[in-house]
Order: sequence, then C-alpha cells, then structure tokens
Amino acid sequence: MGHGTASTATATSSLDQGSLVARAQDGDLAAFDELVQRYSSRLYRYAYSMLGNRQDAEDALQDTLVRVWRFLPELTSVDAFGAWTYRALTRQCFTLLARRRAQRTEAYAADSLAVLADGQRPGPGPTEEDPADHVVSRQRLEELTRLVHLLPPEQRACWLLREVQGHSYGQIAAVLGVPESTVRGRLARARERLAEGMTSWR
Repeated sequence: MGHGTASTATATSSLDQGSLVARAQDGDLAAFDELVQRYSSRLYRYAYSMLGNRQDAEDALQDTLVRVWRFLPELTSVDAFGAWTYRALTRQCFTLLARRRAQRTEAYAADSLAVLADGQRPGPGPTEEDPADHVVSRQRLEELTRLVHLLPPEQRACWLLREVQGHSYGQIAAVLGVPESTVRGRLARARERLAEGMTSWR
C-alpha cells in the first residue's frame, strides 16, 4: 500500500498545473494535494503579510483551501487557478481585517516582511554584518512593516502582490477582480504613503 501511495505522489508531482487542476476538479485528492504543496508557502507568506499574525494567517489559508476544494469544479479555466486561489485568500484576509476593525484589535507583526522576503521564519541576521548596521536595518524593516499594515487593506494587497509576490499588474487585477487602472492607482497611493512614512530613513 505504501508503494502505491508513493507511486501516486510521483505521478502527480510530474504533472503540469493544468492537468493537476483538471484532475482535482474530477475529485482527485492526490492532484489537489500536489497543488496545495506547490502553492501553500507563497499563500501563507501572503496571508501573513496581510494579517501580521501567524495563527490568523494559518486559519485564513486553511479556510481558503477548504473553499477552493469545495468550489473547484466551478472554475471554468484551469489556467486561472492561481489568480482564483489568491482572490479567495484575499477575500478571507479582508474579512478577518474587517472583523478586527470592528473589535478594535488591529495589530501587526514586526517580522512579517522578513518572512516574506526570504520565505523563512524570522531568525538572526547574518553573522558577518556589522552589529550597528544590523540594528539600523532591523529598525528600518520594522518601520516599513508598521507602515504597510497601516495601509488600507486594498492598497496593502496590491503592494504586497506586486512588490513582494512579484505579480504583474494583470495578475493582480485578476486576483482582486478590478481593472488594471485601479491596481495602478492603488499601488501609486500605497507607494506614496510608504515613501512619506520612510522619509526619515533616507
């Protein structure tokens, strides 16, 4: 039985994304698991940067994956899986952020951008870096993180998808369900706010 499971995993890992999505739409759980494996790290980092809290990010990702599996048969284009999944996660993050505002418990994590930058959990800086420079770099990162979490959620999502996740304007528009012109406008406003806030660090 173990050999069969390994063979199935090997078979799905060699498939392209379109084939995996098509199989998952037909109820192939192994294919869906492979999709989750390919996307989960990026999705988690995005959720964490949006929410600034590990538990919230994990909950948002888990809820999103459940919804994606449930509604996957309704996806009309296998090529749209990535944008569709990011959109579902973004909506879940917006819901959690709105709930926080209602409860007046908005918070941020000072190390969230560090997690996004290298895909790793926060840890000590490079040992060869001058201690004073490391302190300044850390303080600058903390201030940028604080400012990012002060952005309106829509601007925050655009900025993170563009500057951290590396998505194109078209991809961001697909994720958020808005025109590219709206994406560009939100990005411009986000960059302006961040630049103003970081003036003292120049």
